[in-house]
Amino acid sequence: MVGTHGPPRARNGRGGVTDRWQYLILLGLCLAITAPLELFGAGIYRQPRRLARAVVPVAVVFLVWDAVAIAAGVWRYNGEYITGIDIPFRVPIEEVLFFVVIPLCALLTYNAVTAILDRSRRR
Repeated sequence: MVGTHGPPRARNGRGGVTDRWQYLILLGLCLAITAPLELFGAGIYRQPRRLARAVVPVAVVFLVWDAVAIAAGVWRYNGEYITGIDIPFRVPIEEVLFFVVIPLCALLTYNAVTAILDRSRRR
């Protein structure tokens, strides 16, 4: 996402406050759509240590990568589509959540597909 980091601006009479929530809304929808998959198999949310071992190391690596790219001026975020809330090193909170939510949704999907395939093989 290339652009400036800062408060949202209306462009051509459009844009504004709702635009800055788009990234968070999208992440929330990803979670909502995949939440029912928790009902299949052993469950991801019911295994918090395993979930943390799968998500945290990768999230840390990519957050460091983002922080370095932001500091070097190679990467920045369009201020129109983020809240403006940052963690240290100018990484938007949406990016932190991205590195947690998307792997979580992938794990939910993988777990559900594996459970369904295992059940179909036993029949």
